[in-house]
Amino acid sequence: MTHKNDEPAYSMPVIDMLKVANEYCLFIERIENFPSDELYPFIQKLLPLLYLKGSLFPNIIMDDPEANERFFTAEQWEGTFGVLRNKFNTEDEFWILDLEGPDETNPIKASISELLTDIYQDLKDFVLLYQKEGRASKQNAAHECRSLFFSHWGIRVIDVLKIVHSRKNPIVPADDYDDFI
Repeated sequence: MTHKNDEPAYSMPVIDMLKVANEYCLFIERIENFPSDELYPFIQKLLPLLYLKGSLFPNIIMDDPEANERFFTAEQWEGTFGVLRNKFNTEDEFWILDLEGPDETNPIKASISELLTDIYQDLKDFVLLYQKEGRASKQNAAHECRSLFFSHWGIRVIDVLKIVHSRKNPIVPADDYDDFI
């Protein structure tokens, strides 16, 4: 039997990710209470940390892949998306190049709410599964979180950060650079 300290699913990078993922989930669940002017600054601080923690995640070998579970339903996804869409209102949609799509030269319409909800779904499932009793649940939660970081939520973090960054820090025209010197 593996000692708890030797188990990667209990390692500090996994625990750190769990803390940040939980903070993100709490933020999304309470977003209606946030003043609109605090949304972008909070997202701008939390998402880079999420990305960093996801990139440092160890590879986890699962003893029992059958212990994997998903909790967040399509109905919950729609509800969360609706709340976020109302919160971001006219600032929700933006154009982006989908570098993984069939035509990476034509912009497609994207939604901050959709991307944040997708991230939330993956991280909420991670948090809920990790909280279950037993090593197999924790291994599966960590393995799935890492896998989805590379295939799903990691790129969404980057996409949201790009639009949040550009909205918080508009490009200064070249002739206005003198103001910064």
